[in-house]
Order: sequence, then C-alpha cells, then structure tokens
Amino acid sequence: MLKKMNKTLLAMAMSVGVMSVHAEEAKKVDVLLIGGGIMSSTLGVWLNELEPGWSMEMIERLPAVAEESSNGWNNAGTGHSALAESNYTPYGKDGKIDITKAIEINESFQISRQFWSWQVKQGVLKNPRSFINSTPHMSFMWGDDNIKFLKARYEALQTSPLFRGMEYSEDHEQIKKWVPLMMEGRDPNQKLAATWTPLGTDVNFGEITRQFVGNLQTKPNFSLKLESEVEEITRNKDGGWRVTYKNLKDGRKTETDAKFVFIGAGGGALHLLQKSGIPEANEYAGFPVGGSFLVLKDKAIADQHMAKAYGIASTGAPPMSVPHLDTRVLDGQRVILFGPFATFSTKFLKNGSLLDLLTTTTTHNVWPMTKVGVDQFSLVTYLAGQLMMSDDDRFAALKEYYPHAKKEDWTLWQAGQRVQIIKRDAEHGGVLKLGTEIVTSEDGTIAGLLGASPGASTAAPIMLSVLQKVFKDKVASPEWQAKLHQIIPSYGTKLNDSPERAYQEWVSTAETLQLNPPPAIDKTPAPQPAATPAPAAESKPVSDMAL
Repeated sequence: MLKKMNKTLLAMAMSVGVMSVHAEEAKKVDVLLIGGGIMSSTLGVWLNELEPGWSMEMIERLPAVAEESSNGWNNAGTGHSALAESNYTPYGKDGKIDITKAIEINESFQISRQFWSWQVKQGVLKNPRSFINSTPHMSFMWGDDNIKFLKARYEALQTSPLFRGMEYSEDHEQIKKWVPLMMEGRDPNQKLAATWTPLGTDVNFGEITRQFVGNLQTKPNFSLKLESEVEEITRNKDGGWRVTYKNLKDGRKTETDAKFVFIGAGGGALHLLQKSGIPEANEYAGFPVGGSFLVLKDKAIADQHMAKAYGIASTGAPPMSVPHLDTRVLDGQRVILFGPFATFSTKFLKNGSLLDLLTTTTTHNVWPMTKVGVDQFSLVTYLAGQLMMSDDDRFAALKEYYPHAKKEDWTLWQAGQRVQIIKRDAEHGGVLKLGTEIVTSEDGTIAGLLGASPGASTAAPIMLSVLQKVFKDKVASPEWQAKLHQIIPSYGTKLNDSPERAYQEWVSTAETLQLNPPPAIDKTPAPQPAATPAPAAESKPVSDMAL
C-alpha cells in the first residue's frame, strides 16, 4: 500500500514538474505579429531590415497568409494615391476644394512605392509585374453639380506637383479614347466630365504579402504559425506580453512571450486589443460593412478597358463604397470588377464569427455605437437600400458605367469585410472615422491597427508610423536613420514641397517597378483655383462623418 502511495505521489510530482517545465518553456521572441496580412508582413519586413537580429513569430488563423482582406479578390486593388477618389477632396468652408487629405494620401503612396522598389532591388519582391501594374486612374461623373465639382477638383489638384500630368475633359471623343468600353452606346447628349492620369496602379496586395512572408521564412529567427487562433493576451511581470494560441487542427495550445506585440488582424484587431486589457482600446467600436463586386473574366472584353474609373459616393455611403469600374490583374489574368455593393453581416472578417459585433460591444463603446444607429440616418438608409438591391438593380448600376454590358458576362463575387472605426467623441458621442488608426499602449509594448481604406496601399508608411510610435529611441538613432533614408530616399521630407524631388522619385520608382514614367517636369506655377459653390447635398463627396 505504501509503495502504491509513493508511486502515486511520484507520478503527481513528475506531472507537476512537467507542467512547470511546460510553463517555463513558453517561447520567447522580440516581436510577435498577429495576423498574416499586408500590415503584419510589412512590419515584419521593416523590422528585419532595421534589426535583423531580432526574433519574430507570426500567427495566422487561416491555413495560409493573405486569405482575408489582403487577398486580391477581397479588395479593389487600387493603389490609393487620391488620383481618382473624390472622397479625399471635399469642399472646405471657404467654398474651395480642400486637397489636404489628397496630398497626404499621395505622399503616403510615394513611400509605399519607394519601399516596394527597395524590396525589389533586395530580391525580397520578385518580378514587379506579379504584384503591381500601371493602370490609369480616372474620375468619371455626370450631372451638373458633379461636373462642377470635378472641374474644381482638377484645378485644385493642379497646384500640387504630385498631381501634374492629370488631364480633364468634357469631350465625349476624348473620353472615348481613354475608356472606349464606357462610351460605346452612351447618349451623345449626356453631359460628362472625366479626369485621367496614366500614373495610377493596380496592386495585388495578396501577392506582396505572400512574397514578404516567403522571404521572412528564409530567416533563421522567424517562425510562422498557421491555423492558429489567439485566445489570450496577458501582461507579464517584466512588462512584455504572453500570447496563448490554439492550433485549430489538433487543439494544442502554445504560449509565446514577446517584448512587443503587433495586432494586424484586420477586422479581428479590435477584439484582440480588447483582450489585452489596455485602456486605449476602450475608445473604439467597429461597424462592419461588407462588399460584393460584379466580375467579368471574358478576356476579349476585359482587354478593351484599361482604367480604374471612379464615380462619386451616394448619400450616406461609407467612403469605401464609391462605385468604380476597375481593370484588375489577378492570378495572371486581366479581369474587370464593378462595385462595390454594400453587404451587411455581424462578422468582422469574411471568415469570422456572426458573434463578432456582439463580442466587441462593451460598456465603453455601446453609446458611440448607439449614436451611429440613431443619428446617422443617411448611412442606415444607404445600407438598407443596398441590401434590398436585386440582380437587376446591380446590373442597372453597371450599365451607367458600361452601357453595352450583358448580364450573362458578369458574376457576383463576395469580397472581404471592412470594419469602419467608430471612435468615442466628447461633442458628438461618436465619430465614424475615415481611414486607419494606430492604437498603442502607453508604454508602446503592444499596438494594433484599426480601420479600412486606404489601408493596404499605405501599409509601408503606416508601419513606419508604428515604428515611430513604439520604437522612438531606435528611430532617432543614427543607425536606424541611415537605414530609413536608404530605404525611403524622401524620408523626413514632403515631396509636395519640391516638384524636382517629386519628379525624381516618380521616375526612380517607375523604373524599378516597371511602371509608366511621369510626364516631364513642368516648372510653371499652376494658377490658383477660384472658389466654386459646393454641389447639392445629395452629391457632395463623403468625408469623415460626425455622428
């Protein structure tokens, strides 16, 4: 009996010992990246450049990286540089077009171009045509108010060297040269206006992500955990973080201790930030908006359209919902997409849970969310109208851009989920925010990214901002400064302030990325635009919406 008890006690002791060893064997890394999309992979590449000795781990819930919002079929693929997107150029209080946001977006995209160019030169990205292609960007509008707006927008943008080379026309024949597919069968008496620039791009962010992660996997201090879902994020006594995640295939749980955690999980980021318990996460809620596109794969027809043609947002529409007829290059095939058509689901991710909206609703953010439903009636009306659209309704919307379209050539594709930021606001209760926001803890040991468009297009400058927020001392060091200037030649400057420098960077990145070169530099000062009356409320471009 005594021997049996001794054996039992010994077994228990060994079990406790094994548990202790297991607890002590939590993997330790310098950086933990949650999410296998464009944001996390871009940050991983940045850090590998700046601190190649740092250890990193990436955790992705799906069987492969770039399968959510970064997947080429789940987004519009626009290299967002404000060349065509009217929501970046609202009317100001002085009656003039405000191009501040447009310049900011374009400056950011120039950083992305420089970052990608550097990665091509280093062999991290292979064959630029596999992930970026020159695709003219154009704004295409009809209706007197919209035409006045577009002309005023064009004139305002001409004051910036970042938008030189853009053309404006109200002539049907000229517009037909740019987009013949959109003009065939159109009423010759319809008043139209368009701007066009050859400097636009179509980008496959999924391909960039796959190539980034593929390169990181060749590094001895990088590990990728697929089909792994984060369950807990807890603070360690040393100030770092312990992240517990479960293997979705066998249920096995693993723990990793990290000095710094970045949450780049798209729609899943808010929930994970809340799990961490940092007070900064209490300022936010999320409003999910899905999107679907009509897709045409007929090569003979697709080859007749070479542009991303943007219209203007409907009343109440979120900024990502501006209709556009897009040339895309996906999986080596040229296709045309039209949309998006808003869809609604309580999921925050395309492959998420129907409980996402409920589980991220807290006592801290329920009031701002309530204000969205009560005060933003135009948004509610817009979404309701979109959800009620039939196939015939969607096809009718397509024919406004492509009059000769045939219904049998098009199929409906469900794209990714986007989660618009709702931020607590003292004056309005809550504000529906345009763009992306970086949320960091006070000590900078954990950060996450919330929001939507321009998103992936500006991943490189957004992640640069993360570095500046959480690694301030490192960024200020001579070593990092030298490397940052090497990767981003314009780092610390504004290209908008120097036509010569802007032209130089356009030329350099165009050569490396095999893109259309910019037009010859024009040193003639552009005339200052006059004030133009704002259009009627029903066609006014959308900016941040106070709720």
